[in-house]
Amino acid sequence: MDVPLWLALIVIGGLGIKLIRPPWWLVVALLLGGYLLANSVIAPLLAPLTK
Repeated sequence: MDVPLWLALIVIGGLGIKLIRPPWWLVVALLLGGYLLANSVIAPLLAPLTK
């Protein structure tokens, strides 16, 4: 079965938020930080770590 990555991330993220109940500011900070980090100048340095 082929599941798109975006769908798997939404399901896992939704379950994590429902079960762990982190504060919303922490969820927003992690999402925004990840987005900004992915578009930063250090993103090429982090790319080999994701393979």
